Amino acid sequence: MTKDIQFESPSFTRRIKGMLGVDLYRLFHTPLFYIFLAIAAIIPAMVSAMTMMPDQSGNTMEPLYSNVWQIIAASKSLYVIETIADYANMNMVFIFGGIMVSIFIGHDYKSGYVKQLFTTHAKKQDYMISKSLVCALAMACMCITYLIGGTVAGLLVGYETDVSVGSLLVAIFGKIILSLGWASLYTFLNVIFRRYFGISVVSSFFFGTGILIIGAAAIVETLGLPVGFLNVFLYGASVNANLSSGIGSLLICLGVSVAWAVIYNVAGTRLLNKCDVY
Repeated sequence: MTKDIQFESPSFTRRIKGMLGVDLYRLFHTPLFYIFLAIAAIIPAMVSAMTMMPDQSGNTMEPLYSNVWQIIAASKSLYVIETIADYANMNMVFIFGGIMVSIFIGHDYKSGYVKQLFTTHAKKQDYMISKSLVCALAMACMCITYLIGGTVAGLLVGYETDVSVGSLLVAIFGKIILSLGWASLYTFLNVIFRRYFGISVVSSFFFGTGILIIGAAAIVETLGLPVGFLNVFLYGASVNANLSSGIGSLLICLGVSVAWAVIYNVAGTRLLNKCDVY
């Protein structure tokens, strides 16, 4: 008498654990990750120590910053850039971090890994979740090396160090938390443009600059309307993480990051389920 053999489908936790293990191994064993960690440290150091700009009279060149922590975050919530110093802070990680994500995910399709993966692993949501989490970790690490590079350079140059420690911590952790939302966005964009690597890189760079939110804020402010509604977007939330922010700003960053991570992962999963993934 023969008995039917039934194979139990792996649980969600087991599937995610296995895929995360593979993605983490690939991340930590590729030079790409360490190159971008170095970039995240070198760029703020160069900007902080070497960039000069004219003073108000236009006759004398002075340092871009006067305080060490201005390279980490703006002094207040600024939706529209007033000077380059307001823009050149840890938000830059979300620009070149997007490029790193595009290269990392693009390699999945170029190498044929995705075809092999989806042949044996049918859950598209697992792919989206794993990539979002691993890329978020990579961008969080870039935030840390950015912090180290910018801080060391500012101290060596001799900038002031006065700051509200609480607000500084909120700014740092707020931007690190937003890595999850940004990584999910970039994963979604790379699923959309999976056959067009160049477009995926350009789109990641474009959205990482926050130019859409900056443009919308400029229009709204011109009309004399409040800009607070922009906080529901990733770039809008990131400007709340500044050197005068409180715990409320941290909660905004957390809520927005998680909400957009869910939205992008659901949208990406549906796209993969309906389209040819190769």
